[in-house]
Amino acid sequence: MKMTPRAVVIGSLLILAAVVFVVIYIPYVTRTQTASAIFRRRTPTEAAGRKLYIANGCVYCHSQSVRSIDWGLGAERIAQAGDYVGDQPILLGSQRTGPDLSQEGGAHPNDWHRAHFVNPRTTRPNSIMPAFEFIGPENIKHLTAYVQSLGMKNAGRRMQRQKHWKAKAVEAYEAGPDANAHWLAENIPFGWRKIANPYPSTVAGLARGHKIYQDFCLGCHGPVGDGMGPGQPDLYPPPLNFTILKNRGISGGILYYQIMNGITGTAMPYFKRELESEKIWDVSNYVAVYFINQSDANHAPRGIDTAYEP
Repeated sequence: MKMTPRAVVIGSLLILAAVVFVVIYIPYVTRTQTASAIFRRRTPTEAAGRKLYIANGCVYCHSQSVRSIDWGLGAERIAQAGDYVGDQPILLGSQRTGPDLSQEGGAHPNDWHRAHFVNPRTTRPNSIMPAFEFIGPENIKHLTAYVQSLGMKNAGRRMQRQKHWKAKAVEAYEAGPDANAHWLAENIPFGWRKIANPYPSTVAGLARGHKIYQDFCLGCHGPVGDGMGPGQPDLYPPPLNFTILKNRGISGGILYYQIMNGITGTAMPYFKRELESEKIWDVSNYVAVYFINQSDANHAPRGIDTAYEP
């Protein structure tokens, strides 16, 4: 067979037809039209936010599909075809320059998202996401509503949890520093309250804690730990002022637990999927030494020292 122009054209068309048949036609005729157990229709505000999400190119950096191999936000539930029956177009995405958002709804309260859209560096100091303050407060409200809907019925349950705990967090904050510190501590499991930081306050450990604080905490809690970071004006209750915690029974275990699990209802997120155990202990000790001015590092109760500790 000679490679004539006719053969090239016909062959190319046959290859194109085969690709269209396999990639477009077969998926179209076999597509799932049965809604999944978590599916719900979007509200008009959420739909308006979705249009903003598309128009501003968010899909180029954020996917909306959790795979069986994923580890991170949303990984408790693998994405199903029935999750997307209401989407035109489907925004699965293929890039994860930013985190996957398929189960983002309810992971943070609304004020965290407002601060994040105005300037992502306030909530995530190392973020490369562009600021969206230019779209205006009303559009930020719509975009927040859309993001908070991701996860559908599961997101709705998480949002109810956020609202429940926000009311309690606001009440505790407005009752004053003593009541707020007491509320934070009493909602930590009892066993954690009695755990001292198991790592000594070494120069290297505090330097590691300082770096972690800069990378994750600075935008809300501020450079001196007083809760007056650049994100503070958009957050309520405001970020915790660590300097009020001295002599209020704040152990290394309490700090660890709150950094690991976050404080639902407030802008304090959980870091259990981002920071390994020692990093949480190191940043806890950095906060205790430099902001609370009171550390229980390497004090009783103690176990067996790890082999590498000085």
